[in-house]
Amino acid sequence: MMLIVQGTDIPTPDLKQLAKLTGASAVEAVNPTAFRLVRADPGQCEAVAAFCEASQLDCGWVPADRRIEHFGLLVMDMDSTLITIECIDEIADMQGLKPEVSAITEAAMRGEIDFAESLRRRVSLLEGLDQSAVQRVYDERLQLSPGAESLLAAARAAGIRTLLVSGGFTFFTERLKSRLGLDYTAANTLEVAEGKLTGRVLGDVVDAQGKADWLNRVRTQLGLDKEQVIAIGDGANDLKMMAEAGVSIAYRAKPVVRAKTSYALNQVGLEGVIPLLG
Repeated sequence: MMLIVQGTDIPTPDLKQLAKLTGASAVEAVNPTAFRLVRADPGQCEAVAAFCEASQLDCGWVPADRRIEHFGLLVMDMDSTLITIECIDEIADMQGLKPEVSAITEAAMRGEIDFAESLRRRVSLLEGLDQSAVQRVYDERLQLSPGAESLLAAARAAGIRTLLVSGGFTFFTERLKSRLGLDYTAANTLEVAEGKLTGRVLGDVVDAQGKADWLNRVRTQLGLDKEQVIAIGDGANDLKMMAEAGVSIAYRAKPVVRAKTSYALNQVGLEGVIPLLG
């Protein structure tokens, strides 16, 4: 096994301590924010995890024979994963309702409220809002998460297809698909009448099961095995999707998500996914 250690600033004494703790035969720089400890002993995983958490470092155990080219599909959540915002919260801010909507969003991401119910409750609060507010959120507030473009470039270079699947809205996923060259997208559609939001979504809600179904649909279409899929998310509604992937990564995620995934990234950006793929 290899131990991948990542952080915005990794002191040399920390690397030496981890090498001693794991009996690693070598420490290799992957990039300025990531190091690989070669032939590290995974029997020390609990001690390593505790040390890295105390030192504000991300860590992950990676099989020595893993290669990024072994993967064929990268599946990502959108809100607070590929991008830094929760789109519906920012739309609500245009209506002066961000605190109310954000509270429901947070409860849903922690798994305290059924996602489909939470979405309908939040969207209903947007009734009557001018459609131009949605465009303003895209133009003025939407930003990619750090490292997003580096991750997508690495995936493209390795021949990995990309799926953006979101409990958010097609208004944003379709624009990001064009902007970033994504292969597939799936999300919910806001109903609009006479230039205003009606407070409803059209069709079936893309909820936790919907995300998992989309992953499996595209995986089957591409003729891939589960082990060839990477899934990244941050909320409870991403867990079913991530359970269908060979490698699952919690990005700046809620504790309930970090506890159930292959890896968790809390210190570095999405570029931190790349060293975990071999």
